[in-house]
Amino acid sequence: MSGGRIRVLPPDLANQIAAGEVVERPASVVKELVENAIDADAHRIAIAVELGGKKRIRVDDDGEGMAAEDVRLAVERHATSKIRHADDLDGIATLGFRGEALPAIASVSHCTLRSRARGAASGSEIRVNGGTVSAVTEVGMPEGTSVGVADLFYNLPARRKFLKSDSAEAAQVSRVVTQMALCYPEIGFTLTSGGRTVLQCPPVGSLRDRLYQLYGERADLIEVRRETGDVQIVGYIAALAEPGAAGGGLGGPFDRAQGGPTRGPQHLFVNRRIVRDRTIAHAIIDAYSVASIKERSPEVHLFITMPYTAVDVNVHPTKAEVRFRDQSYVHEVIRRTLGDALGRGPAPELQLQAPRPADPLPSTLPLPAGYAPTFPSRWAGGVAPTGDSGFAPTTGSAIAPTSEAQFAPTSDRGIAPTIRPMIALGQFRDTFIIAVDEEGIAIIDQHVAHERVLFERIMERLTAGRLESQRLLEPMLVELPPAARQGLAAHTAQLERLGFELEEFGGASVRVAAVPALLRREDCEAAIRALAEDLEGLDRGARVEEALRRIAATMACHAAVKANYPLTAEKMAHILEELRATAYSTICPHGRPVMLRLTRREVEKNFQRI
Repeated sequence: MSGGRIRVLPPDLANQIAAGEVVERPASVVKELVENAIDADAHRIAIAVELGGKKRIRVDDDGEGMAAEDVRLAVERHATSKIRHADDLDGIATLGFRGEALPAIASVSHCTLRSRARGAASGSEIRVNGGTVSAVTEVGMPEGTSVGVADLFYNLPARRKFLKSDSAEAAQVSRVVTQMALCYPEIGFTLTSGGRTVLQCPPVGSLRDRLYQLYGERADLIEVRRETGDVQIVGYIAALAEPGAAGGGLGGPFDRAQGGPTRGPQHLFVNRRIVRDRTIAHAIIDAYSVASIKERSPEVHLFITMPYTAVDVNVHPTKAEVRFRDQSYVHEVIRRTLGDALGRGPAPELQLQAPRPADPLPSTLPLPAGYAPTFPSRWAGGVAPTGDSGFAPTTGSAIAPTSEAQFAPTSDRGIAPTIRPMIALGQFRDTFIIAVDEEGIAIIDQHVAHERVLFERIMERLTAGRLESQRLLEPMLVELPPAARQGLAAHTAQLERLGFELEEFGGASVRVAAVPALLRREDCEAAIRALAEDLEGLDRGARVEEALRRIAATMACHAAVKANYPLTAEKMAHILEELRATAYSTICPHGRPVMLRLTRREVEKNFQRI
């Protein structure tokens, strides 16, 4: 066998291959350069890109800058000011620490680095083409650092051809800058793409203000704030039901809210570092799935602070992945924090608007007072949270838990009720309960509300074992298609816990010998067919809890009072009182809103009393 097949790669090729691990696309360059600017104590950062960053990227900051000798070292691999010893890796407090970003960028582009240290008379400029230094000169410039990157991957055509369109790459750059701006509200950010200003955020004092700068009025987000042990969590998450999603003209029909958005951006930060982490993502899904079986990838802006020694950021060259010292503890804290916040989320609010006349009003008649268009509240519930919700870890102050004085006493389920005691006035079309409390008028879907009550009651009883079952005097035969029968057969154990006794009876039939006691005989066949349909699409390897929730949700739906069903005053009062005790009173387990609210302020405003 002949030898000599293994060769040592030339340094420039090795550097280009290594650069591909750090620099995946133009957005990666922007992220690394912005992180360097933040580490340099910048107060304002300006980013400009052309052709999505493929042609040119420039990042300017007013940070502390670098001396001439540091400018030369900055483009050398593994040259960094962030760490000195191996022990420093156990508690990394800066965004950068590897000393790979600038050399990697310079090895796959035409790069110009200019920097002037604070208090220095002049700055220094170094030009690097494909990893080779071409010039080092003294320049006049403001204090801070400016990095220009041209023709990214010009010397790596294999990598360049896999870049997406200019607009797609520009969108990724915008996403990265938005994330960085969200995490550092005390820093001003400007993003220009193709000469057009895409994002401009002056420095502000709190996360709430920065969120408003980036996303505008957001009444559908609820605040998250908790400190548990050495883990602090703040942020905003999508409510289960969208406040303000329902509306209509005065005296006209109201649209139903659809249970909140199922998808939205998820911005996750650990110690002010952008991360992608399965533990956090799974905890978010878990928190929402407890309230609803509706599949969601909800909008989340979550900031987690913990000791630097409790998280390892030295996992991947892009520094986007982390590893927690106590993964299960972090998962449980996030899940409980989000679950509690979702349980306190508000019901959607109706907003009345004065009817617009069909013809313009004569100029001699003044417009009625209060006719100006109304705008939704910035924060869920209509009132901005008290106290400063800004994210400013530099102060080192502990984050105080959210005050619960505005909520009713804690229920026996461990979560504060989200609605005050209500007085039922009557029914509308034998389908909706009309009720009042001290804050306004509520319209409650009687079926959806009862479904929420029964769902939580079923899940509560399951923790103690199984539901009460009743045997049928005459077994029921239900014909189902093959896939539906297989769906039931695959979850026999879960169905037994809920009180069903089923077996295949030959042909297309399933024999039902027992059903849950809470189901009426006439509802049993419809419930079994719905269960088969739900479970048919559920993977056989799905978690037991997920299967139980699906079955419980379907059972609750079929056992709940129906629409077009008259209720006595006592029954309406009973449903409202039971609803108060639920952990998640704003949506049913399938994601539909339980109630719509018309606040006292909205009524008074439309009657011109305020």
